Amino acid sequence: MLKKPVEDILVRQIEREAYSSNLYLSMASWAETNGFGGVSEWMYAQAEEEKIHLLKFMKYVNERGGKAVIPAVEQPPAEFANVEEIFEQTLEHERFVSESINEIVGVCLDEKDFTTHNWIQWFVNEQIEEEASVTNIIDKLKLLNGQNLYLFDRDVVGMRGAIPGSQQ
Repeated sequence: MLKKPVEDILVRQIEREAYSSNLYLSMASWAETNGFGGVSEWMYAQAEEEKIHLLKFMKYVNERGGKAVIPAVEQPPAEFANVEEIFEQTLEHERFVSESINEIVGVCLDEKDFTTHNWIQWFVNEQIEEEASVTNIIDKLKLLNGQNLYLFDRDVVGMRGAIPGSQQ
């Protein structure tokens, strides 16, 4: 049985995962309508991954005796200046999600909910990978200095989950 503070913060995360999915869908749509098919595909895949995260939180809350609530979700931005801005905003958003996951860890420890603490560790590790992956992409964009985005767009799909120094 989940303690109320743990249930509340997990339900809050359901909304954040829903927003994340919608944000990446919005970015995918912008990229697709601006000729960046590879970036669009990358963002569509990210959106789907966030939806899976949302479902993991929902199922966990319900399985542990809580009640997952389906939230209203704020509309994400629809316009972006360029590809660089999309990935900078993605990194900023992933850092926000990492902080949110860390808050969950803190509540779990405060409430001595070691079961949820153990369960949430998957998300802690996932956020390390997400931030590293987006940072890697931003590093590649900086090397291009706004040039040759055609090749970047072609190759970005293969960079999903590619973390420098990892065994992936």
